[in-house]
Amino acid sequence: MAITDQTKGLLITFLGVILVVPDSLFVRLITVDPLATAFWRSASSGTLVFFGLLIFGGWKNFRNVLVMGWLGWFYTLLIGSTAPAFVFAVSKTSVANVVFILASMPIFSAIFSRIFLKERIQLRILITALFVVIGLAFISFGSVNSEFSSWRGDVWALYVSIAYALALTAVRKLKAFSMIPAIPFGYIGAAIVISFFTDPLLGFSQNWILYLGHGLFIALGTCLLAIGPRLISASEVALLILLESVLAPLLVWILLGENPGEWALIGGMIVLCSLLISNVLAVINVKLNN
Repeated sequence: MAITDQTKGLLITFLGVILVVPDSLFVRLITVDPLATAFWRSASSGTLVFFGLLIFGGWKNFRNVLVMGWLGWFYTLLIGSTAPAFVFAVSKTSVANVVFILASMPIFSAIFSRIFLKERIQLRILITALFVVIGLAFISFGSVNSEFSSWRGDVWALYVSIAYALALTAVRKLKAFSMIPAIPFGYIGAAIVISFFTDPLLGFSQNWILYLGHGLFIALGTCLLAIGPRLISASEVALLILLESVLAPLLVWILLGENPGEWALIGGMIVLCSLLISNVLAVINVKLNN
């Protein structure tokens, strides 16, 4: 029996999410200056994506970079900036806080879609946004008294969520272009900028295997998450991405004993449950209309 495009999309997106789950664990395991970690996260993943595109499609894969215009370069800048920002977030607050805050991305996407694409925000999204804000408030409150959490890291995580949402809005505006070729330019560009502020060889001999593994997971996960969502609905994508918000903190908790604290767990559950209910309702609505 032939595999449908929807099944392919679900499998590709699921695998992409699973590959991204250990991202924060790698940041925790690499015990050097966060800037050095951010450099290698950006440089290794960007280089791997670049050569992957070159091997499987040649230089023609990069034609879009020449014609994508200022909006495409704005997307590249945003993607590049999220690499160091994510490392700073994980370095300064708990992994649970980071992924729970990142789960708010669909809300920011809806807001930016309204502002820049003139799309109507549904009542379901407004109600979900209210609960997400309440959940983020619980997370922020817990950061004050947690040994693993800090509001500084929470702010960096919030930036990553907003930047990614804005980048996704730019992608939707550039539907005619595949933005995968822009990813290595964003990551490698970020690495070049970071190199002016840190010594990239700091702790390299002790951590090179982790650097390479980190880059490989990010490169593969990023590419799969750029391919899979084109075959399934936005609601199905959002449901699968929520898996990272559940699995990433559990992985770090089990392996490193990082207890996020009750306030972060309460806030995270509010965020995840509200998004889960909202996305399930959206999927049901799509199925009924089809």
